[in-house]
Amino acid sequence: MNAEVLLQVEGLKKYYPAGSDLFGRKKRYVRAVDGIDLTIRRGETLGLVGESGCRKSTLGKSVLRLIEPTEGRITFEGQDILQLSQAQMREMRKQMQIVFQDPYSSLNPRMTVFETVRSPLDAFGIGTKEEREKKVMDLIEYVGLSRHQMHRYPHEFSGGQRQRMIIARALILEPSFIVCDEPVSALDVSIRSQVLNLMQDIQKERGLTYLFISHDLSVVKHISDQVAVMYLGRIVERASRKQIFSNPQHPYTQALMSAIPIPDTEVKRKRIVLTGDVPSPMNPPAGCHFHTRCPYAEAQCTEEAPSLKETEPGHWVSCHLCSSNKQKEGTP
Repeated sequence: MNAEVLLQVEGLKKYYPAGSDLFGRKKRYVRAVDGIDLTIRRGETLGLVGESGCRKSTLGKSVLRLIEPTEGRITFEGQDILQLSQAQMREMRKQMQIVFQDPYSSLNPRMTVFETVRSPLDAFGIGTKEEREKKVMDLIEYVGLSRHQMHRYPHEFSGGQRQRMIIARALILEPSFIVCDEPVSALDVSIRSQVLNLMQDIQKERGLTYLFISHDLSVVKHISDQVAVMYLGRIVERASRKQIFSNPQHPYTQALMSAIPIPDTEVKRKRIVLTGDVPSPMNPPAGCHFHTRCPYAEAQCTEEAPSLKETEPGHWVSCHLCSSNKQKEGTP
């Protein structure tokens, strides 16, 4: 039986005004998020991957309405949150939290661990002073910090400890959904696995749902149930973790997979090197956004934008070549 859908995103767009053209006649926009559909089921982790600059973080913040979308629909627990007032959205934020990439910049240097973790309870006026204190101390220990550290300041902690503080602050309101925006990219490799394991343990114990944003495919493979690949504001492939890593179908996904290091020196993999630069989101290519770098592009790719189509059960690809079942030579 399929799990209950917690979050559904339909046709989501986020355009930023970027002035007018040379003659002032046509307004220009940065198409940061350009018509995205996503479904995240309760208790699952959706890994969102792509190169730096493909606007993964913009999508994550738009889903939480930290950035107001230009167009689209976001349904959370059956309710369209884009139709909520500011007061209603404030209440909804108890269920929707975020863990940012850089733990130090997302902490107030003048607040102790205790004050940082308690601040959401203060903002919503939840519990008595004694109840808040107990909840904060219990949660600090739950994420792997000591009660003896709770009156210290952020600069007195390591990067991994700071990220545990951020996780505790996100958990204090007992949310059901958390956007994890590159939560381990700023950490040492030796610390990453500890934080990832902590997040997985928390998910199992509390039934949390994650949107996990990362450019590191090895991290995404470790933590995700479903994976969506993003390129220049659009989703180009979406499938289960097993399907994506065993049978990547979009040329962009194949190129990303070919760059994953293999620990076994006996195993050889052909590296796919993409030519050219990522186009500007202010002036994206017509048709398929990826056609300017795709080694298999045909005339149709330059004229018509492909839609996400199911090439096998649960595997969706936005590619004319894949949807027409044409074979591509040289793929991994």
